Amino acid sequence: SDPFVKVKKMLKDLIVRLMEGANEEAEHKGWCDTELSTNEQTRKEKTEAVETLHAEIDQLEASISKLTEDISVLSQAVADLDAAMAKATELRQEEKATNEQTIKDSQEAQTAVAQALTVLKEFYAKAGEATALVQKNKQPEIFDSPYKGMGAENGGVVGMLEVIESDFARLEADTSAGESTAQKEYDNFMTDSKVDKAAKSKDVEHKAAQKQDASQALTTKNADLEGTQKELDAALTYYDKLKPSCVDAGVSFDDRVSRRKEEVESLQEALRILNGEDIA
Repeated sequence: SDPFVKVKKMLKDLIVRLMEGANEEAEHKGWCDTELSTNEQTRKEKTEAVETLHAEIDQLEASISKLTEDISVLSQAVADLDAAMAKATELRQEEKATNEQTIKDSQEAQTAVAQALTVLKEFYAKAGEATALVQKNKQPEIFDSPYKGMGAENGGVVGMLEVIESDFARLEADTSAGESTAQKEYDNFMTDSKVDKAAKSKDVEHKAAQKQDASQALTTKNADLEGTQKELDAALTYYDKLKPSCVDAGVSFDDRVSRRKEEVESLQEALRILNGEDIA
């Protein structure tokens, strides 16, 4: 009997196991290559997506902040316009009431003065006629004309009243002109203010709509970021699981293949020796 039968069997079994191990490792290497490639692509894509989402979120937050500030400034401007128009209207009503009263008083004063002038002129006319009649009979030689009273003399009552009547007429005219100018200025101010207010209010509505859209987009982006970050974390975790058997094996796959090949060849050579084959 062959004393090396058991040894030969052990060598054959060892060679078979080494060959099977080589096949399994080759399969594992192929699986690792596929998984690592896919994982690397996933990590790269998710990392880029997370960075992009962060940038978009920062931009949206900055836009929302700017829109909020713009809306606040415009809203305050609209409130200031409302206050200015209300104050202008109040002052205009007060000024108009004062002017109307002044015009009314001037007109009434002119009427009263005119009536007084009529009475005085009639009085002086009659007085002059009466005096002339008396003087006609008893007139000294020193009188060249009948007495006509103080009505026609400069500084007389009639002259003074005529000046007063002229003053009231001028006051009425000046007040009417001032009222017309003030009303025109008020109307122009109100028209300009209303146009300005309408434009600012429209701008507020537009910016509020933009802010709402940006806020909705921000909510969506944050949700996308959360989901993408989870996917990236999962890919990183899976990579950590792959590393022990696919990355950090210590010896490279090519070195392991080479060593295993040498081991197999060495065992096959020993087996041939035991079989008495010529290995020269």
